[in-house]
This record gives sequence, C-alpha cells and structure tokens, in this order.
Amino acid sequence: MQLVTSAPATMGPGEIGVWAARAERLGFDVIHVSETIHDPFTVAAMALQHTERVVVRTSMALAFPRSPMITAYAAWDLAKFSGGRFQLGIASQVRGNIVGRFSAQWSEPVARLADYIRALRAIFTSFQTGVKLDYVGPHYRFERLQPYFNPGPLDHLPPQIWTGAVNTRMCVMAGELADGFVCHPTNSHPVVLTARTLPALAEGAARAGRATGQPAVVANPHVMAAATRDAVEAVRDQRRSELAFLYSTPAYRRQLEHFDLADVGAALSAMAQRSEWDDLPSVLTDEVMDRLVPQGTYDEIPAVLAQWYAGLCSGINLPVPADDADDDRFGALVEACRQIPAAPRSSS
Repeated sequence: MQLVTSAPATMGPGEIGVWAARAERLGFDVIHVSETIHDPFTVAAMALQHTERVVVRTSMALAFPRSPMITAYAAWDLAKFSGGRFQLGIASQVRGNIVGRFSAQWSEPVARLADYIRALRAIFTSFQTGVKLDYVGPHYRFERLQPYFNPGPLDHLPPQIWTGAVNTRMCVMAGELADGFVCHPTNSHPVVLTARTLPALAEGAARAGRATGQPAVVANPHVMAAATRDAVEAVRDQRRSELAFLYSTPAYRRQLEHFDLADVGAALSAMAQRSEWDDLPSVLTDEVMDRLVPQGTYDEIPAVLAQWYAGLCSGINLPVPADDADDDRFGALVEACRQIPAAPRSSS
C-alpha cells in the first residue's frame, strides 16, 4: 500500500520545505498539495526542492479558473525540475467557489473536466513529441503552438493526471480518463468505496476499454491517530471541525446519506447558510464520528486501516503529526501500513 500525506492547507512556500523533508523521512511515498489559500504549483515546487524521493501531487489544483495551457506549462516545469516526481491532480470544485470566489466561467462540470483532461494530454503530446497541436473539443480548442512556445521533451514520461470526485458521473469520467483518483474525505469510507466509487470507476474504465483497468485509488479518510488514547480524543475535535465544514456543502453529503444521516447533512447546510461556522462541529457527535472515521493509537491504527482498506485501494492518506516527538513510532506506523495489501490492478 502506498502511504500518502497532505500538506496542511495553511502551509505556504516558506514553510513547506522543512515539513516535506520530514514527511519523506517518515517514509511517505506521496505528498499532496491542495489549492486553498496558496498557489499549489508554487508550494509543490518548494516541496520538490526539499525532497529527493517522494512524489509531489497537487490534490487538487482547480481546473476551471485556468486555461489547460497554463496548467500544462506549470505541470511540465515541475515534472522536469523534479526528474519526474511531480503528478498533476486537477478537479472541478463547486459552482459557488468557481463563480463567486474566482469570477470564472461555470458550465456542466463532468463534460468540461473531461474535455480539460483530453486537452492536457494533447498539449503534453505536443510538448513531448513536437507533433502539431490540433485539439478541438466542446469546451477547449488548441490549434497554435509555435516552436518558440514549446518547452520541448522530458527525459521521462509526462506527468500523470489525477482527479477526484464525489458524484457518480464524475467518478465514471475519472475511470475513463484519469491515471489516478483521490477520494474526497467525504466518500472515503470502505462501504461507500465498495458500493459507489469503485463500481463507477470500473464502469468508466470499461467504457474506455482501458488495458490496465481502472485508475489507482487513494483513500482519504481523515484518520484520527495519535500516540495515546487521550491524544486521539484531542485529534477527534480537530477532525470534527474539518468534516463538519466539508459535510455542510450539499455536494459532499452522499456519504452521510448512505449511512442514513441525511438529517445531519441538512442541519450542517442550514447552519452554513446562516454563517454559524463555529457551531458546525456540535452536529457531528462522537457516535457519528466513530461510524465514519478510522481511529486508534499509533500501535492500533495499522490493524484498523487493514480491516477497512486491505485490497480496496492502492494508497491511504495519513496526516503527519504536528509534534515530532513521536516520529520514531509514527515512522514504524507508516511502515506497518505499507504492508497492507493494495488493490490489484486488473484488466478491463
């Protein structure tokens, strides 16, 4: 099993280097860089500069506020700079953020993101081979790339393209086109993976006739882990706040509905509409948290994650502890989790 960790959303270019080096020492295989309050490509560049082995993946850079060509140049530069250790994760986000926060155009997200990925692959091919760029899709059109503007080939394969989703149609599209798929924290429970996400990815892979089967899948369950039981309880409060905010978005409530907790999602959304942000965590009771999120001490969590995810995915996202006092124990946890059997890559 690959071990993945996400850089804290608040961590900018000046802080990421030390943190990324520590994540590499702890044994992680992949570092995720989100797009929240910092430019993800700048942060990814600094993470790559301060590491030697780990893959750095945007998870997720927002597609629609950027032209595919702008995204392609950034990904190409990072892939070349790192010797192939950069992977591009892109996603659609929700309409409210695309329109209200970025003042960007919104259209049917599944078809548009599919067109975006196809355009990126056409641009990457032109960068790598010099073949004339001639891509015409329903949303994007690229017919001009003079040699002066072509950065030229890499000494390795072009960057992988990953995406993430919650709704079924977007998952099907990912199965058809993406190299990998990162589950959202609100659809990472193994029951939901088995019932909804993996079948949708398999459907898309079959539709595309992919010889290597469906994309690699990373589960992202916002694990609650700490050195002691008391410390696990402290982590619970932090996770409660994060998940309450996420579940307040109607598009992210599918997992709650699967567990007959639709009323919880409705209550969170109503509170968000009233801007009652500080009160959101009170809705996610301990009982709800216990049903939705794996938890345990560093000694316990490898067995818990094995029970949840063995054979279901190719990677698991674990948070790096804020305190480095127990790094030896946490490094042992990472190595133990690596022994969890990953999902087989079957043929379509």
